[in-house]
Amino acid sequence: MSIRPFGRTDLTVSDICVGTSALGNFPAQYGYEVDEDTAVATIHRVFDGPFTFIDTSNEYGGGASEERIGRAIAERGGIPKGYVVATKVDPIPGSTDFSGDRVRRSVEESLERLGLDKLQLVYLHDPEKISFEEGVAKGGPLEALVDLRDQGVIQYLGVAGGPIDLELQYLATDAFDAVISHNRYTLVEQTAEPLLEEAARRGVAFVNAAPFGGGMLVKGPRAVPRYCYAPVDQATIDRVLRMEALCEQHGVPLAAAALQFSVRDERVASTIVGMSRPSRVEETLRLLNHDIPQELWDQLLPLASAGRNGIEAATV
Repeated sequence: MSIRPFGRTDLTVSDICVGTSALGNFPAQYGYEVDEDTAVATIHRVFDGPFTFIDTSNEYGGGASEERIGRAIAERGGIPKGYVVATKVDPIPGSTDFSGDRVRRSVEESLERLGLDKLQLVYLHDPEKISFEEGVAKGGPLEALVDLRDQGVIQYLGVAGGPIDLELQYLATDAFDAVISHNRYTLVEQTAEPLLEEAARRGVAFVNAAPFGGGMLVKGPRAVPRYCYAPVDQATIDRVLRMEALCEQHGVPLAAAALQFSVRDERVASTIVGMSRPSRVEETLRLLNHDIPQELWDQLLPLASAGRNGIEAATV
């Protein structure tokens, strides 16, 4: 594990970022419950451990994720020195209201839940919910975020979304210090490559989310024949089966290769790994520290590169 510079900011972060969407209790997506005490204990374990970067959002669990993190922060007497807690602005659940007024209210809600008077890093979350033109329009979300940054309410701004072309448009505004991409830079798919390159060129911190592709790269494609929660074509499944077999030959968990694929790339400031219980810290450390011989990388990387142009969804 290492501590890395966070792009052009004065922040430093661990190469693993603790994802907290499950801490808001989201059984519809994750298939299990997370009670408040377990969530708070998880954050305390993070504060006692090597991972110094926590990621949450206004919308996770209808605000419960932020509230639970806020409880842990309060019990610690504030964010421990050297730690970074990032959140995101979101529309009201069930709406697409990304107006400047909604962004300001989203920030107010996050400050209240987290128990803070300013936020270190705030992302514009899933901007694909509106058009780019709406995003940068007068009175829109970008204007509000920049204003809050200029007021000192927010220290740094980021954008976190799916479509690579849209994120590139937002980076071109030069308003953002960080960018999150999810499920687009993994052993299976690397369509985020242009975003990685542009972020590096601009000095923008690239944060890579979902290195396990929603579970396929942890449990294997037989157990999880889906990528990013959607069925994929047989060619992708066969490719991951070959990866899994190669990992087994070398005594390496597929999940370790998936995680280290992201972490070993120096252009990636941090890799988001979801943690829903305290033991996930140790589990992640074991994957991160598992020795992977160069011979295995030499076999895996050509298979991975087949995902540079994306993967196909399963046909029915």
